Amino acid sequence: MTEDSGYLLNNNQAEAGTRFDALARLFDPATFRHIDALGIAGGWRCWEVGAGGPSVPSWLAARVGPAGQVVATDIDVSWLTAAAGGFEVRRHDVGADPPPGGGFDLVHARLVLVHVPQRAQALAAMVSALRPGGRLLVEEADPMMQPLVCPDESGRPQQLANKLKRDFRTLMAQRGVDLAYGRTLPRMLREAELVDVEADAFFPITGPACNLLEEATVHQIRDRLVAAELATNEEIDEHLGNVAAGILDLATSPMIAAWGRKPE
Repeated sequence: MTEDSGYLLNNNQAEAGTRFDALARLFDPATFRHIDALGIAGGWRCWEVGAGGPSVPSWLAARVGPAGQVVATDIDVSWLTAAAGGFEVRRHDVGADPPPGGGFDLVHARLVLVHVPQRAQALAAMVSALRPGGRLLVEEADPMMQPLVCPDESGRPQQLANKLKRDFRTLMAQRGVDLAYGRTLPRMLREAELVDVEADAFFPITGPACNLLEEATVHQIRDRLVAAELATNEEIDEHLGNVAAGILDLATSPMIAAWGRKPE
């Protein structure tokens, strides 16, 4: 998305690559486990929606092999084109543009729909792109289900971290992000007339990748936080120092994964 759209985590920021790496380290294993359980096989056609970085489409391409196809789309494909190998890259707005044609065996989106103003239209487009029997896997965070970045709020560093996370959520809500969207996914998939709908949640609590994600995210949003007078540069510098010192157990929001199948 562009600056005019109000999206806080633009792909064209230098920290975006670090953030993509952290997200891959944290969530790729769970994503791949879900896709394997859905039965991905050689020859499948897959649509990776809002891919961001190359880790998921590259893995999909290896799974489907030369007989399959992987289409990776995003509004900003700058982190995909240089690394593209085995998958097709298209610039695409899932909330506004028609889906790629041909029918897909798998459509997957992670941390996409909460940031799309036309999320209902986007989900409908993803469902429409499935062939009969095709699988949809959607993964979205639910910050309101567990709102603390430091669940063990034991002192000033943890309190400051949680304060800045509340400030971040304020900015997201002002830009139309549904902070409780993740929990609605099973219902949304059933209402889209998918069958065999299931869901689970993944919730990392601490580790190097959590620290890396927090640092990259704070760097991306610090100017917005200061401009909105939600936080000061001194608070942000203090927090980043605490992250670097390794004194915080930084959690992510619960990642809700929901999946279902289009009837034959």
